[in-house]
Amino acid sequence: MTTHNTDPLTLAVIGTGPRGLSVLESLAVRLAASDPPRPVRIHAIDGVEVGAGRVWRTDQDDWYTMNTVAGQITMYSGGPDNGPWRPGAGPSLEEWSRAEPGETPLHTDGYATRRIYGRYLRSVYRSIEEHLPAHVELIGTKARVTSLTARPVGGWLLAVDAPPHLIAADQVLLATGHPHNIPDAFERRMLDFAASHGGGRVRYVCGDSAADMDLDENAIAPGSTVAIRGLGLSFYDVMLALTVGRGGEFKRTAQGNLDYLPSGREPHIVAGSRSGLPIPARGVNQKAPDHTHRPRFLTKAAVAQARARRIQRTGSDQLSFAEDVFPLLLRELETVHREVWRLSGAEGPPPTPDLRRLARPFEGQTFAGPGEFTGRLLALMRADLAEASLGNSLGPLKAALDVLRDIRNIVREAVDFGGLLPHSHAEDFVQDFLPVNALLSAGPPAERVEQLLALIETGVVEVAGPGAQFTADETTGRFRVSSAQVQDSARIATTLIDARIPTPDLHRDGSTLMTSLVTNGIVSEYFRTGPDTVPPVPTGGLNVTKAPFRAIAADGRVHDGLYALGIPTEHTRWFTQVGSGKPGLNTLFRQDAEAIAQAMLHQRTEATEQPAPDGLTATADHRILLGKGQIS
Repeated sequence: MTTHNTDPLTLAVIGTGPRGLSVLESLAVRLAASDPPRPVRIHAIDGVEVGAGRVWRTDQDDWYTMNTVAGQITMYSGGPDNGPWRPGAGPSLEEWSRAEPGETPLHTDGYATRRIYGRYLRSVYRSIEEHLPAHVELIGTKARVTSLTARPVGGWLLAVDAPPHLIAADQVLLATGHPHNIPDAFERRMLDFAASHGGGRVRYVCGDSAADMDLDENAIAPGSTVAIRGLGLSFYDVMLALTVGRGGEFKRTAQGNLDYLPSGREPHIVAGSRSGLPIPARGVNQKAPDHTHRPRFLTKAAVAQARARRIQRTGSDQLSFAEDVFPLLLRELETVHREVWRLSGAEGPPPTPDLRRLARPFEGQTFAGPGEFTGRLLALMRADLAEASLGNSLGPLKAALDVLRDIRNIVREAVDFGGLLPHSHAEDFVQDFLPVNALLSAGPPAERVEQLLALIETGVVEVAGPGAQFTADETTGRFRVSSAQVQDSARIATTLIDARIPTPDLHRDGSTLMTSLVTNGIVSEYFRTGPDTVPPVPTGGLNVTKAPFRAIAADGRVHDGLYALGIPTEHTRWFTQVGSGKPGLNTLFRQDAEAIAQAMLHQRTEATEQPAPDGLTATADHRILLGKGQIS
């Protein structure tokens, strides 16, 4: 006999940064628009800050900023509609800042601090909470989930390290974000070296969000030398923490340049990377919030046609990135460059942008000393700032490089879920393309590059050179940084900081939850396979199906009620660290959230109550499983 199920459908979202929050918003939209055949209970669980997560937590310092302009950021699946802000109809980050009491209004083309974005995320969470229908309950829990256990009656039992300690859920989403990795072999050597030298004055700091690094004066003494590995976005964060965070100030001169006024509490910074080039600036934004690039060459249809040709030639639809994808991407970029070059009235024929040369400007060069290298570096940085000032629509170079950002979704069509031949994925995509793409497509605001230029001119920061090597020097008992391409570049440092974002890897993820999931076979690693690969290639990514991204167990079973989204699935999918949608566009970020929300609520339409095993009701069976613990 069919009866209405009055037990709530219970959902758990583990991790409430942007990815988890996007699913909560999509759930809320669907629940508000449907009849209530069954109550719903949603647990939002985060170990740092419910509604903001770790990276965007609201207690971090103001010098940590975003690298996407405020007008292009939203966590709502629809814009304001003259009604109250609510799931499906809410403001962009910029619109929110202009209306929210106590907030400083952001410019559409300006950059928010991470703590401001965290406050925006928290406001989205409150909006979800306040506009849920009466049959839906949202419970926020600040705690870390330590394990998942499958229940005999279906669904999952979550163990958490704070009250209520145990939570039963029918459907669970893993949106755990950036991991704390177990040290790799290099990191272990550096940590061991630091522990055995200098009586605690020698320190190695593993890669992480700079806001979570110990960078204060007790840890890093004023006047000491600090080596920083990496010149990407995280480098700028560490740089500011050790300068502005120590009381230094940047002042704009009458000529419009930046000067740095030291506080005297700064360390001396020696930084380096493989390229030797600090990540260049983003062009001044000249695009509307809902701007979208319409590809002409690297299209979904072109990717599908390339797959069809591959099947015809080889029997496999896997692509070569170098042969099937990159030439089309390059045509997109070159076409935009040529068109903007002509529109801007530039003289002569447009040069063809050489991505590798732009990303590796010092390749094959040697320098007689640090002064010669620094002079060349500063000239490149000033030229980059000049290009950035022309904008990302009217400046030929920055407009062309913006294509690398705009075309990401089509690249995903080619790359995700083993879309490339394994050797091409490893060599053409990961080894050759990704470092260049990361350097040229994801830069900071131009002001950050100006600040670095001022710090180099002041002598607070020194860039060692290209091909920088970081080693433990037994002779001095300190760390050594040097570049073989720059004579006399070797410097000795008491602190070495890895300023690179940790790479997600299931087997290095230090969280108790992920360790438990892997050990117990609840989740599995994605392996890259292909006609030319024996054995399959491990990736470190969490194995999921295509949308709605159900987790796949070690024995190959697809979990009906366990999903994974975002950074844990990196390597299975590409560029999963996207942290927002764009106003007015149905972005992939939004589509991902919608797919999972739809799948999680599927059970809600099933109004037939199923008998539990051995004649027990579900509630009674839960009590047997939990013993004296609480059920939530």
